[in-house]
Amino acid sequence: MNILLLCNKSPWPPKEGGPIAMNAMVTGLMEAGHLVKVLAINSNKYNIPEDSIPGEYRRRTRFETVYIDLSVKPWPAFLNLFTGRSYHVERFISEDFSSILISILKTEKFDIIQFETLFTTPYLPLIRKLSSAKLVLRAHNIEHLIWKRIAAKSRNPLKKLYLIHLWKTLRKYELEMLKQVDGIVSITGKDADSFGKMAPDTPVIGLPFGIDTGKTVAVIPAARQPVTLFHIGAMNWIPNQEGIRWFLQKVWPVLLKKYPDLKFHLAGREMPAWLKNLKMKGVVIDGEVPDAAMYMGNHSIMVVPLFSGSGIRIKIVEGMLAGKAIVTTAIGAEGIDCNNGENILIADNRDAFIEKIGLLLENPSLIPEFGGKAHQTVIRNHDNRQLMRKISDFYRDILH
Repeated sequence: MNILLLCNKSPWPPKEGGPIAMNAMVTGLMEAGHLVKVLAINSNKYNIPEDSIPGEYRRRTRFETVYIDLSVKPWPAFLNLFTGRSYHVERFISEDFSSILISILKTEKFDIIQFETLFTTPYLPLIRKLSSAKLVLRAHNIEHLIWKRIAAKSRNPLKKLYLIHLWKTLRKYELEMLKQVDGIVSITGKDADSFGKMAPDTPVIGLPFGIDTGKTVAVIPAARQPVTLFHIGAMNWIPNQEGIRWFLQKVWPVLLKKYPDLKFHLAGREMPAWLKNLKMKGVVIDGEVPDAAMYMGNHSIMVVPLFSGSGIRIKIVEGMLAGKAIVTTAIGAEGIDCNNGENILIADNRDAFIEKIGLLLENPSLIPEFGGKAHQTVIRNHDNRQLMRKISDFYRDILH
């Protein structure tokens, strides 16, 4: 099959959740024998120079990018209040992107055109006019659910009203798109069930992101004394910022009082100013790191305090692959095949976080025990070759 992937950001380099998931799809489809072309958005938020992408990768994927300014502009954002349209989606509409897409569709015939995330779907009507390909949405999240959860947690009345507007307009748009595509590939089984209820006439498959288990490194051993806590993730994502702020305010002071030599390391791109300038005992701001796996290997316990968001937290799966003991929330663990107390620890409030982290700190032998089971879980459930066979079958079903 000839497959065009429309990506909301470059799948290379695969250093954060979205690009990791998209790159696994790109490489997996090619290894499964399909022709793949990638058209990706470059933006002020995530800009990857094309010449920094390996030449062989660019050649095989016939890689192209289009720049779109995704910055939030106050006046258009205000005017959007009176349109009933999703401002989240409107920021991704670009004449330049449309022009390149038209050129591609006029020169090449595709069997499948896959939208990576909801935010590339504004081009669906244009594609319908120019192509007979089947159109598939690969949903990394239930997008409106993220904003519903963010709105629910907001305490500022005016901000809350605006967030509710963003949630409701995004929900309206998302529900419309689910009914217009020919198939939905959800990144979790739980989300697949939800999409099936929202769009009962659209074929849906739950397919987690994949890893090349043939190239998987051995379990990285848990760090010896001193045991350290760490978090790694894109810090321009609101749920990550919210969770870390909560952890530092509610949990960290209590832990530090009980374990005065404990260190908490924070890594991730786009570290906000309030974290860069943070002066809090025991907290180390490492910022963006060149190698996530190596960073994980240098620390012991992964802490992921997420209270909003949707889909699957790929950094948690990466942490499991690296053999880390992980403490997260029920929302953080959504969509991951894990069992509380077996291969992960779930905590949904301050006392539970303190209890679960304390359990590991006072019983360090449990750290590699949890990590080893987590590693085996990922190897079992995320083999990219098996996943690509499943999605290939899904494509064939909707083509016939």
